[in-house]
Amino acid sequence: MPYKDPKGGLTAAGRAHFKRTEGANLKPGVKSYSSASPADKKRWISWASRFYGQGNLPPMKKPNGEPTRAALTAAAWGEAVPADERAARAIYAKAKARKRQLGAPDLRSKSG
Repeated sequence: MPYKDPKGGLTAAGRAHFKRTEGANLKPGVKSYSSASPADKKRWISWASRFYGQGNLPPMKKPNGEPTRAALTAAAWGEAVPADERAARAIYAKAKARKRQLGAPDLRSKSG
């Protein structure tokens, strides 16, 4: 499908397709966190939290050993493709640390 980048994430055509069909305003992944704007840094943190901070992670490898789309998304955001849950959780831990650096409340904190 021309909408999915085989290296991870969506192609420009894929983002345009979702804008036409669903009205979504998707942006490409933030490849370089250090040179990103504050808004893009927040997007990176949000992405890492959504994909790798959930309770039950999807598999990171297919039965044939290839990475799944859930793992490949990391490449679209400038991270190494995680081979297992431990590596995916490390990306989430990095997001938590970066969120603290921005002065935002801790991820997953619930106020009673």
